[in-house]
Amino acid sequence: MFRALLIFFSFVSFGRFPNAQTAAENIVEEIVVNTDYRQSNINEIPSSLTVIDENLIQRKNAQHLEDILFNAPNVNFSSGASRARFYQIRGVGERGQFSEPLNSSVGVIIDGVDFSGIGNAAMLYDVEQVEILLGPQGTRYGSNALAGLINLQSKAPTNEANYGLQFESANHNSEGLAGYLSGPISENMLYRLSAQKITSDGFNTNQFLDKKTSQRDEGTVRAKLQWTPSDSMQLDLTGSKIDLDNGYDGFSLDNARDTISDEPGFDRQKADLLSARLLLTQFERFGVEVLLTHADSETGYAYDEDWAYVGFHPWEYSSTDQYFRDRGTGSAEIRFVSSESGRIFSDTTDWVFGIYSLNQEVHLKRTYTFLPADFNSNYDIGRTAIYGEVNSDLGEAWGLTLGIRGEKFSATYVDTNSVHFRPEENLYGGKVALTYRTSETSLLYASVSQGYKTGGFNTDGSLDQDLRDFDAEGLLNYELGLKGSFYDDHLQAQLALFFMDRDDVQISSSVVLPRADGSSEFVDYVGNAATGSNYGLELSARYIASNQIIFYSSLGILRTKYQSFINSAGDDLSDRQQAHAPNYQYTLGVDVNLNSKIKLDLNIQGKDDFYFSDSHNFRSKNYDLINASLTYNFEEWQVTLWGRNLSDKNYLVRGFFFGNDPRENYASKGYTQLGEPKRIGLTLNMTF
Repeated sequence: MFRALLIFFSFVSFGRFPNAQTAAENIVEEIVVNTDYRQSNINEIPSSLTVIDENLIQRKNAQHLEDILFNAPNVNFSSGASRARFYQIRGVGERGQFSEPLNSSVGVIIDGVDFSGIGNAAMLYDVEQVEILLGPQGTRYGSNALAGLINLQSKAPTNEANYGLQFESANHNSEGLAGYLSGPISENMLYRLSAQKITSDGFNTNQFLDKKTSQRDEGTVRAKLQWTPSDSMQLDLTGSKIDLDNGYDGFSLDNARDTISDEPGFDRQKADLLSARLLLTQFERFGVEVLLTHADSETGYAYDEDWAYVGFHPWEYSSTDQYFRDRGTGSAEIRFVSSESGRIFSDTTDWVFGIYSLNQEVHLKRTYTFLPADFNSNYDIGRTAIYGEVNSDLGEAWGLTLGIRGEKFSATYVDTNSVHFRPEENLYGGKVALTYRTSETSLLYASVSQGYKTGGFNTDGSLDQDLRDFDAEGLLNYELGLKGSFYDDHLQAQLALFFMDRDDVQISSSVVLPRADGSSEFVDYVGNAATGSNYGLELSARYIASNQIIFYSSLGILRTKYQSFINSAGDDLSDRQQAHAPNYQYTLGVDVNLNSKIKLDLNIQGKDDFYFSDSHNFRSKNYDLINASLTYNFEEWQVTLWGRNLSDKNYLVRGFFFGNDPRENYASKGYTQLGEPKRIGLTLNMTF
């Protein structure tokens, strides 16, 4: 199977199809990326990145970020909740959080606001595109983007008045209603309003309570205002409200969808966010951007720890664990970006200089059966950074990019167990990239980039003293890539080869501590491995074979290992594959225009097996998912019949290994959470 995939990729990406030169009506569209300092064409940026646009979001009827990540090579996620909250890029990233602090390896930005670590807020209605930057973003985003960045950009207001409605109905009693309004308020002011409400029974049945206990109830409201009082000034304001009230009952003692818990959990988030972007261009040599953001998030996460009901077994225990977090995040950034007349070094070099500041406060209250009283903690962090980047034209199609960022990190932590920490660190990152434009539409590049991630501490009072602290992690990324449009713009392709050298690798580990009643407590903590390496390739392609047929594909190949690492159980994991780092994942698909009104999309997506954790050898299984959609367009109406995981494949999105079944004397074994089963639905869109 895997060899066949590689052959197919070679054929799609670099071969010629019959009638390719006659497909004039389907020229590859320009893809503009907003995550960089300037709006840039995807083929001008010397790094591996994936852009997922609204067309793909609609074809998959994707409601959340987790629904589209298969389309980005070497990007994985972990659930352990009603939605994916944590993401891994090239095998690097967190998989869960049970206590403070959390220092994210993969940044999640929603309309300019940092939602790293609480990615269940990443809903997709009225989102223009999702940009996924693979590899460290040490110059642009600093310590929250050691492995990469995921940026969600919602749609901007329009110059002409228009509105739309969306209705959805799907199996598992799923219903959705959404809509938007957009247009001018005055000659120099535009607006956009959008809202969505989706509900579902979820995919699990609680046999003891005889009801669905993993239901979804999710709503988003977003407002955008664009004010342009003059040709040299623009102000963009975005305000959003996110309200997720989902059930969480994802694990069972028998690793089945049917559960028997008597106190099922929940997964909730209420978030209010506001972002402002002021652009000033009246200066001759540079433009000024001022970026301000603020977000308040209240999250609640709970689960039935024993996954059973009282009376299930004579040796049973009964316990619930609940986590309530209030998180406030504010950031400010001022950026100076050179204009055409502000280029330096004999008019060969563009430049950027900026100052960034972020403050975040997190209050945690944990209510746990085996604690004598509620546990409370406060974790406050501050990050201040100065950065700069130059892009030089070296002549003869050569170019050079140099970037550097210095960051001051400080934090204060205190909790009800009288634990106090006040860490401070100075961290540095940067990038060097050499580019060669092989044609007007293609780019060859080689780069070295340095990423970083702050150190921290573990706060669980039952941990040994030597497990309390962990050091900062550094990552050096070497990358060689080719990207561009080929064959008269009928093929758009990207190929990147990378090697990441990791130092003082921060890994999530766990220990299992026995209780007096014979059951055990699962304690999650973060530690450092000595070193590690992650290397592989990323390939994506879109080929217009004819006016009727477009092929698209992506492939990620990844090899990872630790060096000189012994985990908490005393196992030597040197040279072992890192957790949540599958050796391959792929997408193969085709869009077929059956006629002027009907379009068919078919694709298959797959992923290799991977370890769930670095503290044990339990792992997932490899799997392949079949998806399809059939869309009918008629004037302002669009009807889409869609299906995901059509073969109803059981696949795993989270796994643990410990003893929790009294029927087996609490012997350790693997427990898993299943991913989404077969989904079939109908979506109606009306745009006027």
